[in-house]
Amino acid sequence: MELTIYFLAAAIVLVFVFAKMALVIIPQSETKIIERLGRYHATLKPGINLIIPFIDRAKNVVVLKYGRYVYSNNIDLREQVYDFPKQNVITKDNIQMEINALLYFQIMDPFKATYEINNLPNAIEKLTQTTLRNIIGELELDETLTSRDTINTKLRAVLDDATDKWGVKVNRVELQDITPPSSVLNAMEKQMQAERNKRAQILTSEGEKAAEILASEGEKTATINRAEAAKQEAILTAEGEAQARIRKAEAEAKAIELITEAVGKSTNPANYLLAQKYIQMLEELAQGDKTKTVYLPYEATNLMGSIGGIKDLFKES
Repeated sequence: MELTIYFLAAAIVLVFVFAKMALVIIPQSETKIIERLGRYHATLKPGINLIIPFIDRAKNVVVLKYGRYVYSNNIDLREQVYDFPKQNVITKDNIQMEINALLYFQIMDPFKATYEINNLPNAIEKLTQTTLRNIIGELELDETLTSRDTINTKLRAVLDDATDKWGVKVNRVELQDITPPSSVLNAMEKQMQAERNKRAQILTSEGEKAAEILASEGEKTATINRAEAAKQEAILTAEGEAQARIRKAEAEAKAIELITEAVGKSTNPANYLLAQKYIQMLEELAQGDKTKTVYLPYEATNLMGSIGGIKDLFKES
């Protein structure tokens, strides 16, 4: 009886172990490659899967975990990030530098990723390094430092095309660090400082030029304004003098007209006016404190005749 119980207990344990080995639970976004007697049999899907113990077994593949290559029978189907160590590259103008790249990829076909390549992470790393060297070798230093997007696009296109036969999709490539040698960094810093000084000098000279132009334009405008003001002043002065002469001539004409009316047409008004001016001049000479010497013009007889005519005129009146 006891022997029967032992056999029953052993059978239950064997059934439990057999069931445990036959039932395979796959987490979401993961899979396993099952080989039956050494030959590909199936790709397990997430959830509960049945296999034949001791006949079916999961294929071990190389994965990168914690910075090391390890074997595992679980294949992660999620997007993965590989941070490759820095590597030395040489530019077209023979400048050696260090570049660190990030690679984002995803396994799309577990069968190809298992059987088409022996060590997938190592293959992707080496392919990335060699492709990056080729791309950087076609660029000069300045282009390398300013064309990250171009390098990323070219690198992703090459890697995506090369890894397609491995069942891998390269989604994105990023250059994390680009480190030139210290001598190149010092030269670049001096060049940048020289460029800044050059731009400062250019801006200063342009400012001085603009200031001189504005000053000359202001002086030109002021000169033009002064010339216009002088011109207007001369015009107004001339017009004023002309108006004064016209008014004076009109007054003299009016005076002659009145004198003509007063003395009559028999007496020449010109003689009257001339005599009046002469008498006024004699009065001014008499008031002066200088020598009382009077010079009479050569034709003074006519003038005296005019004065006599004025005397006769007053007598008649």
